[in-house]
Parts: sequence; structure tokens; C-alpha cells
Amino acid sequence: MDFLFIADPLESFKIQKDSTLAMMRAAQEAGHRLWFCQSRNVLWRDDLVVADCQSLVIKPSSTNWYELGDIESRALKSFSAVLMRTDPPFDIEYLNTTWLLSAAVRQGAKVFNEPSAVRDHSEKLSITEFPELIPPTLVTRELAAVERFHQIHRDIVIKPLDGMGGMGVFRVGADGLNLASIVETLGENGARTLMVQRFLPEIAQGDKRVLLIGGEVVPFALARIPQGNEIRGNLAAGGKGVAMPLTEGEKRVAEKLAPILNQRGLFLVGLDLIGGYLTEINVTSPTCFVEITDQSDFNVPQFWLATLEKALA
Repeated sequence: MDFLFIADPLESFKIQKDSTLAMMRAAQEAGHRLWFCQSRNVLWRDDLVVADCQSLVIKPSSTNWYELGDIESRALKSFSAVLMRTDPPFDIEYLNTTWLLSAAVRQGAKVFNEPSAVRDHSEKLSITEFPELIPPTLVTRELAAVERFHQIHRDIVIKPLDGMGGMGVFRVGADGLNLASIVETLGENGARTLMVQRFLPEIAQGDKRVLLIGGEVVPFALARIPQGNEIRGNLAAGGKGVAMPLTEGEKRVAEKLAPILNQRGLFLVGLDLIGGYLTEINVTSPTCFVEITDQSDFNVPQFWLATLEKALA
């Protein structure tokens, strides 16, 4: 099969732990042909959605680890699968790419995750569909609403809807110190919507990443544990990643959501759970394949590939 990966520049990959690279390696080792382009290389031309792409070979070297062929123009529908793995932020250009990918789907391309489903699932706001699974949550642009929420819950976390990797996450304790300043700065004086949640002390045991692949639940989570005085467990914010089996509560949440999200075309999903509460549903480019595989007896890239091959059969 021919797999097209739409991803960030290859030279930006963190090769020791990049999930997209782990997918590529698994696919190549199974005999599939790899192709690569960036989202900027996806275009509408001559009544087709095409990619100006290059063949890709992954090499064992840790320095010159990839080899690209000459640029070729191919219709997206000519690939066995198109894997959208561009990292957030989900800005207007990301949105434009999903519209082009939706046009490619109408022409017969098989795109994972399904682009309309990605558009419909804000990674933070989509949790509101499942209120019984989430902590007390407020979504607003109004400072007064945040202040009332703080008066009720006393210890809260504030974050922008378009953040990633823990960027822009603030905790405000019972004293309310700098609450107004944080809301005004993050919310750009009411111009941007914020999410506010009750602080979950269980973050000390980790912000758990649970992977759903093709409607199945990966049995190990990666607990991203904050270090020092940090409240953020994100690996990008210095959190320590520890793989561990899912708890019964985490299984219940994951098994409830897995078939629902898969039916919508969300083949690969990363749930974020703190203390059993659902805090995010990641659908753009979920990670943690390598860390879970390295620390457990479960090979995530091979499971991903086998499940993808089954979906394409």
C-alpha cells in the first residue's frame, strides 16, 4: 500500500519519541511505501485535490534518518491512505487544509482522521458532549463569570481553547491572586474564549493520555507527571512520562467513547484524563506511541498499523 503522511517538516521531528515517525517505521517495515508532504503542498488543481509529495525512506541512522525522492504530483485518491499528522495550532490554514481534504474524500480518498470529524471536534470543547465525564467546567469570555466560578470552586485552572502542550495554562488558588489579570491577558480583554475548570489535585499522579485506535482502547496509558512546583504534566512542559495499565475507571471512560468517536471517522484519538475525569479529546495528531511502547509490552505502532490495514481491507 501507498501511505501519504501530511506532517510538519521532517527536520523538526524529535526522532527519539515522535509518534508519526514510529508510524512511518512500522508501515515501512511491513512493506508499505511511504510518501510525505506538508499541508502547504496539498492543493486543488485541474479539478482534483493533489499533493506535491515525495517518496520517503526511513533509514536506521540517527542523523541522516530519512531520504526523499523527487517531487511528484499525485491525486490524494491514488493513495491507499492519507494520514493527516500536522501538529496544532488549529488555525485558519489548518482549517483550509481540512476543507481540501474533505474535497479529496468526496473524490474517493481515504483520510485518517476524517477531516470533517476533526473540524467538528474542538480538542477542548468536545468534552462538553459528555458532561457526566468531565470536572466542573466553564467556557466563557466574561471575567465576571470566571470570578463567580472561582467563588464556588476556590481552586481553578484557566486555559485558552487553542493552546497545546500546556501553553497558557494557569492555576488560581483560593486567594484569587491575579485572577483578573490572568483572564484579561489570556482572553485578550474579552476577545478570546477561555475554558475554566476546577483544579484536580489528582494531577500529582499524572495527566493520563489514553489512546483509542479504530474503536479499540490501548490498554496502557502514559501518565504525564508534573515535576517540581509545576502543575502541568505535558511532556512539552517538562512532565515525566510513565506508562501504566489503565485503571477500571479509565477503561470505562475509554470504552464508552471509543466506538462513538470511531463511528464518526476519528480513527486515532488521544483522551486526556486526570483523576478519572475527561479533560480533552485530542484528534489532530495524538502522540505517546513511543513512550508507551518502550515502557510496556504493548507495541502501539504495530497495533495502529494492523488496525489501519484492517480498516482499509
